[in-house]
Amino acid sequence: MGISKIAYSPNGLVHFSVGAIIQKEGKYLLLDRANVPEGFAGVAGHVEVGESAEQAIIREVKEEVGLDVRGCKPVFEETLYGSWCKRGIQNHHWQVFECEVKGQEKKNKESKSIGWYSPSEINKLNLEPSWVIILKKLEII
Repeated sequence: MGISKIAYSPNGLVHFSVGAIIQKEGKYLLLDRANVPEGFAGVAGHVEVGESAEQAIIREVKEEVGLDVRGCKPVFEETLYGSWCKRGIQNHHWQVFECEVKGQEKKNKESKSIGWYSPSEINKLNLEPSWVIILKKLEII
């Protein structure tokens, strides 16, 4: 775990975070997080100092689900306030990318499980709070 990029805002410290929308045959890859904040989420993580958002999402996808990113395009960018992370920061500036991947997904210790879910199935999951906002704004749920 490297040092995260941090900014200051009138609402407190802000971490820079990235997330991945990975879709296959109408289903989305989500993981059930084992760490705070718990709940189902897309692949996500903090942008480290010296790293671009694109570099961060490529690294996070490889670390969290073992897939190689072949291409990604930005689909969402917004600062979300009041969503705590395990590092104690409650505000996150999100950049979310739609990612094209190759390989076979595999779970690591950061998740209880991973799987592919349709939008109707996602609606029934206990989503991590930031991902409720992200998936609604992207009109996936």
